[in-house]
Amino acid sequence: MSNATSANTIRPATIRESEAAHFGKLAADWWNPKGSSAMLHKLNPVRLSFIRDAIDAHFGNDSRAARPLAAKRALDVGCGAGLLCEPLARLGAEVTGVDAAEENIAAARLHAEGSGLGIDYRCGDVGQLGLAGYDLVTSMEVIEHVADKAAFIAALEAALAPGGLMILSTPNRTTRSRLLLVEGAEAIGMVPRGTHHWDDFITPVELHDLLEDAGLKMGNPMGIAWSVSKGLHLSDDLALNYIATVTRKD
Repeated sequence: MSNATSANTIRPATIRESEAAHFGKLAADWWNPKGSSAMLHKLNPVRLSFIRDAIDAHFGNDSRAARPLAAKRALDVGCGAGLLCEPLARLGAEVTGVDAAEENIAAARLHAEGSGLGIDYRCGDVGQLGLAGYDLVTSMEVIEHVADKAAFIAALEAALAPGGLMILSTPNRTTRSRLLLVEGAEAIGMVPRGTHHWDDFITPVELHDLLEDAGLKMGNPMGIAWSVSKGLHLSDDLALNYIATVTRKD
C-alpha cells in the first residue's frame, strides 16, 4: 500500500464512543500512580523495556545511547494522558499523541507542559487525521477498544513511514485473561470496572492475520505476564497480554 496515497484517504471511523467516554472519565487521575490508572503505571516500564530493545534492533542503535529516537518521528495512538508519549519524547523523538477523548488530550497537554516537553497532542480518529511519515508507531492496549479492527490497522499502516517500526500490545482472548483481567482485576478494583470487554480481545493469530491483510508482518510476540515474585514482566507466556513488533512486508 502506498503511504502517500493512504494518508490522504478518509477511512472508516474506528472510535467506539462508549469507550472514549469511559477513558475520558479517568483523565484527571491518569498520572496518579496509586489511582485508577495504577496498573498502567506498573505496565509502562515493561512496555518501555520491550520498546527500547525493539527500536535499538530495528534502527541499529547503540543500546547505551540516551536518545535513540533523535531525529525520528513517533506516533502513539490511543495515548491517554501521555504515559508513553513522554518517555518517547525523552528518548529524543518528535512525538505526536492521538486519543479519542478530549479530556485525555487536555490532561496530556497540561502534564507535558509541566514537564517541559513539546508533544503534539491531537484528539480524533487516527484514520481521519491524515497522519503519515512516522518512523515509530505505537498503540498500547487500544485495538481491543476500537469499533473496526481492520480499519484501525489500516490507519496505523498509513501513518507508518517506509522502513518504519510499529509496536502493538493487547490482551489475549483466553480463559486466563477473562478470569484475571476482567473478572479478577476489575472486581477487586485494580482496573476500573467496564475497562475490559473479553469478547473484543484479539488472539496473536487473529492479529497476525489482520496485519497480513494490511501488508504488514508481525514479529514473534512476547508475553506480558504476572507473578507474585516478579509482578508484571516480559515472558514467553502469552496467555494474559502480549506485545509485538510490526513492519511492512519486504
